[in-house]
Order: sequence, then C-alpha cells, then structure tokens
Amino acid sequence: MNVATADPTLPGEITDRARQLGPLESPLIWWTLAGAAVILLAIMIGQWNNRRARRWTMSGAVLCLLLTVITGVNSYVGYVRTADDLGRLLERASGPVNGVGRLLDDGKDAADAPAAPIPARTDGARTEILNVADPANAVPSGRHYVLLPPGYYDPANAARHYPVVYLIHGYPFGGPDDWLTSGDAPGTLQALGSANLIAPMIVVSLDMTAGVPSKDWECLNVPGGPQLETYLAATVVPAIDTHYRTIANRAGRALGGMSGGGFGALNIGLHHVDEFSVLTIALPYDDLNDSVDVLHGDQTAIKADTPRAYIPTMAFTSPIATILAVGSGAPTDVTTARRIANSLQQRGQDAVVHVEQGFNHTWHTARAVLPYLLAFANTHFPQPNPG
Repeated sequence: MNVATADPTLPGEITDRARQLGPLESPLIWWTLAGAAVILLAIMIGQWNNRRARRWTMSGAVLCLLLTVITGVNSYVGYVRTADDLGRLLERASGPVNGVGRLLDDGKDAADAPAAPIPARTDGARTEILNVADPANAVPSGRHYVLLPPGYYDPANAARHYPVVYLIHGYPFGGPDDWLTSGDAPGTLQALGSANLIAPMIVVSLDMTAGVPSKDWECLNVPGGPQLETYLAATVVPAIDTHYRTIANRAGRALGGMSGGGFGALNIGLHHVDEFSVLTIALPYDDLNDSVDVLHGDQTAIKADTPRAYIPTMAFTSPIATILAVGSGAPTDVTTARRIANSLQQRGQDAVVHVEQGFNHTWHTARAVLPYLLAFANTHFPQPNPG
C-alpha cells in the first residue's frame, strides 16, 4: 500500500485570497438591482393612469428584475468575477455581443495567434495558446491555454524541465478560458509561487469541447463521435511534451478538472495510470448519471466509463495519488468524494478528501480549492530537472 499523504495545509493569506469574491460577484449588485426594480414598480403603480410613464417604468422594472436574477445566480455560482471575465464570456458570441466582449477583455491572458507568448502575470510568467486539432479522432479543434512559470524563457533555465498539471473545464458550455477566469489559475499560481509553496510548474487549461461547447461530452470516447479520451492522452499530452520543456513521463504529470471535467479527469486518469501519477479533482462524481445518453446505450462503453463500478476490481499497474475537493454546502458531493477516496484506498491507492467550508457545487468552490489541488500535485512531483 502507498504511504498516504494528508490534505495540504496552506497559510491564511492564500486561502483567503482564493475565497475572495470578485467585483462582479458582490451581492450588492443584485441587491441594488432588486431595490431599483421595487422602486420602479412603485412608480409604475403611482403613475398607472399615465400610459407612457407606466410603459417605461414597467420595462425598466422587468429589465432590473432580469438583471437581478442573472447577477444573483452569478453571485452564487462565481462564474464571472471581473469585467475581463465578462468580456471573455461575451467573446464566445458573435456580432455586436462579441464586439462588446472585445472591448471589455483587456487581452492580458491570451492571444489570437497560436502559441503567442503574452505577459499573463506580474511575476514574469506567461500564457500561451497551443491549438491542437485531431481529425482522426473526430476532434476538429482544441484551443489549449499553457500557463508557463516565471523564468521559463530565461536562458539560465534553458535546460530545465517542468511538471505539468492538466485541468479540464466543466460541461456543458464550459471551455478552456474557464480555469483562467472563473478558476483564477494564473492568480493562484502567482500567489503559491510567491509564497514558495510550490515549485515552478506548467498548467494547461484544456479544451475538451470537440468544437461543440453545448454538448455534455464528459471527456469520453463517444461511439460514432469525438474520441476525447484518446485525444487528450494520445494527442494533446505528446503535443505539450513536444512544444514545451516538460518532465515527459507520468511522474511529472497530473490530471484534474471540475464537475464534468473532474469526472473526465478521474475516468481518463484511471484508464491511463501509465501517463498520470496524480489526480487533482474538484466537485467529483464517479458515474455518468444523465450524461449516459452520450454513449448511445453502448453497455460495454458504459461499464468501462463508470469508475464507481470498475475501481473495486481495477488492476493498478502503477500507483496514483488523488485529491478530491468539495464544498460542505453540497452534501452529495461530500458523500461522493468520500466514496471515491475509500474505493481507491481499498485498492491500495493514496486518496484524500478536502472539504471547503460554506461553498456548493460551483466555481466558487473550484477556485477556493485550486491552491490545495496544486499544492497536492506539487508534493508528488519530482523537483524540476535543471539539466
């Protein structure tokens, strides 16, 4: 049996920062909008005999109520933190909405050109984009964000190789931007690095949408559809190893994600213990539930892609360490994480559960637990090779 590791202990300044709300998540926004809606409704009632005033105040009240719902949901979920996050979200649309998004996006986290080095953080780190298409596996495109550590391009580090953490977005309507915006991976890396809590590492925010963000693919090899598991393990990982100075073996690789991406990381990671030595998962689940339809009733595929069913009899050809992070406000997530951890421990694998107090199955939780996921991976990685 492997030697068990504990849930990482982090200083308060790191955890407080990760739990902090962004300006667009403040409850004051929807409280203010709700108050404005009430005022407009009161004016509308007072001006009921004035048709024009009634029409305008009713329209204003409806708009304020709509914005109250949107901002209230965002305050709960934590998907849009800043104006830049909002811009990146709007850029996914077309026409005038896309134009508004480009105005709001400050452009610091990404570039339109493939793999263009762009300053991403104030500590000298960089974010690049690597586009990887794989028509043979029915994946038409993949826009992967590569977060490089400070000093990566320093000539003094030219022979240095780095471990890699791969992170998968949620489903549906998730995308590779999410870990940079909602998940705040750049800021978390900077905070952990500045405090010397992790060694330099590369983080890759994956695009596992197969060009259709609205589809709940769950990172599966879909019968008659995109082979996303094969795409990640056999195409993307080798592409990252080719383009960047990685520790190009399982000891230097971790795979993680949140929610649907967490399921994908668990399933793919367990299928490929020869490629990944660490799993860093937020908001996990271990069966397909409503997403089972994506496998079109293929019972062989369903059994092969249900960790809850196959872990108890799985043969682990290599050990794998896993951290499962959840919010205390989602009891089902807590139960699921403990079930997965117990199942892995029964098979002699290292698995720990981190419970973040007060959050639910949201991006708030994923962002708050990311420092723990990265710190856990760091404890299992070899130190960067200086040559």
